[in-house]
Amino acid sequence: MNGWRRKGAVIHAGFEQQEAAVLRGLVSQLEDMLTARAEEAPQDELAELTGIRTGPTESPDDPVLSRLLPDFHRLDPDNPTREDLDSASAMRSLHEPELLDIKVGVAKIVLDTLPRDGGNVRLTEEQADAWLGALNDVRLALGTALDVTEDMPDELPEDDPRAPHLGVYHWLTWVQETLIQALTG
Repeated sequence: MNGWRRKGAVIHAGFEQQEAAVLRGLVSQLEDMLTARAEEAPQDELAELTGIRTGPTESPDDPVLSRLLPDFHRLDPDNPTREDLDSASAMRSLHEPELLDIKVGVAKIVLDTLPRDGGNVRLTEEQADAWLGALNDVRLALGTALDVTEDMPDELPEDDPRAPHLGVYHWLTWVQETLIQALTG
């Protein structure tokens, strides 16, 4: 990949077959995780009648999902009150379904616009914004799985099992940065 470029209203880039396979695989895994979380939502007859969907009231146990679906209400870790716990549960139940829809939606846009065998990708600004959201989600998920920190070196020793994945994380960062530059330049 040579990076994203803007030509008029179109943002474009070319992806090698392996790059497309890696990105499609990561986005597909993320979409599967998010879809599975959405399917865990309790079925509520009143919600079906009113059109107001509700989601789970508890934070995900999985650290990656927890990073992608943070709490909507911060608790005082030293003194969580019953009211705060109830509020956090209610906020999650109300807002998580919409957040899941957005995240699954941007993942679908990437999968719809990125050719399976690589090749040229041409995006509208709206599609490019969706790509930014999906790339951010993939980076958050991979960074959480790899335990990436600010003081982590750019390269890990070859015997570290995270080493090859850290290279993918850095590549995703570059893809995201060049897309931002193409959108703002």
